[in-house]
Amino acid sequence: FGSRLKRTLAPHTTSCRTPQQKHSVKMGKAGQARQVFRTYGKTKSASKVKSTEKKTPGQQKLKKGLVPGSVLIMLAGRFRGRRAVFLKQLASGLLLVTGPYAVNGVPLRRVNQRMCIGTSTKVDLKGASFGSVDDAYFAREKKAAGKKGEAMFAAGAEKKEMSAEKKAGQKTLDEAVAKGLSADVRSYLKARFSLSSKMYPHELRF
Repeated sequence: FGSRLKRTLAPHTTSCRTPQQKHSVKMGKAGQARQVFRTYGKTKSASKVKSTEKKTPGQQKLKKGLVPGSVLIMLAGRFRGRRAVFLKQLASGLLLVTGPYAVNGVPLRRVNQRMCIGTSTKVDLKGASFGSVDDAYFAREKKAAGKKGEAMFAAGAEKKEMSAEKKAGQKTLDEAVAKGLSADVRSYLKARFSLSSKMYPHELRF
């Protein structure tokens, strides 16, 4: 009886748990535990880049062996698989190419050199004047803002047509480029590039 009395009269011991241990105590029968989320790096100030340190990207370098007059194979876009003649590199880094349109139906357009394959075939560009063609030549005309409903129905009805000035420029350029094309090169430009079975691009020689 005396030992029982000592147990009941003994002072309650205080818990020696740290605050971190208290947070990790399981709650309830489901075994759910409290989780303490901590974030780091708020006190550190992010280093700002000075405006003088920022460098403007330079013009992209051309692929090896790519020169004005080279025949390219386009891999993306509306004319993918078609061949075109490379004229020059524009200020934006894009390549200015033409079919010519009179030969294979590819008009004067801009192409990213990542989306084309350069070939060893080259065309003589003597007499072709394309110095006036730049990135502004391909700029789209701005339309007057109207109501949403009207713009939706007007887009299906109206079709964009090339201006007479651009059509004349395309014709004169095509005549100068197509003048020096032989019969074999014309048939090569007309043919569409495609891969059949057991043909691997890395084994082909363009």
